[in-house]
Amino acid sequence: MMAEPIAPIGAGQLSLTVLLMLLVVGLSYYEKLALEREYLLGVGRTFVQLLLVGYILEYILSLNRWYLVLLILAVMVAAACQAGVGRLRRRDLRLYPMMAVSLLVGGGVTILVVTEVVLRIEPWYHPRYLIPLAGMIIGNAMNGATLGGERYRSELLLRSAEVETLLCLGFGAKRASANARREAISAALIPTLNSMMVVGVVSLPGMMTGQILAGTSPLIAVRYQIVVMIMISAAVSLSAYLMVVMLSRHYFTRHHQIRYYVLKK
Repeated sequence: MMAEPIAPIGAGQLSLTVLLMLLVVGLSYYEKLALEREYLLGVGRTFVQLLLVGYILEYILSLNRWYLVLLILAVMVAAACQAGVGRLRRRDLRLYPMMAVSLLVGGGVTILVVTEVVLRIEPWYHPRYLIPLAGMIIGNAMNGATLGGERYRSELLLRSAEVETLLCLGFGAKRASANARREAISAALIPTLNSMMVVGVVSLPGMMTGQILAGTSPLIAVRYQIVVMIMISAAVSLSAYLMVVMLSRHYFTRHHQIRYYVLKK
């Protein structure tokens, strides 16, 4: 059975999405959410960024050069670091290398296993596989590291009396902050776990939907989606863990004292 070609979306059809945009803007205005400007800015950036990426990816796919693929991945990581640290809303330059290490290790290990062990793509830099998969991994790893880092800081502030008591009793920083660390990593995993619980029942994920629309067999699309869900969970958990571990060293001195001036910065 031949796959049907995917229905194209013309510029006129794309412009009709303004109807849905008006719905969001109208709701924001009616409920006085004051999100109209931010939403329209987000829509504008979505159009510009995705169209630009589309042209860039089409050019890279046509050339199929490993160094261009690595350049794209480096830009992805840099942008994710900037966005992730920005979400933490803290002015601390030391957060950038922490975020970078979390993404490079957490995302890098996941990408390596998926592309070289599971899918075994040839060549290893095949842009049609590597770039989309890396984009999903890096984006979710950023969310995991950000959620974990922000929750860890909040938990330390909330549990400061508990942590101080344990430190006074002779426990090290790792043991004293164990509850805060567990809560932070668990919080980072909640969105991913929620998605895994309802995938295929409540929602059909983007990659699976895209493959089906493109004419791929649903059974093949399902296998890819299983790989995607598991790789995302691995990237999120590893990146969140690394971020929390590095922040723990940042928030505590070598003598197991809390650096409140850093924690409240």
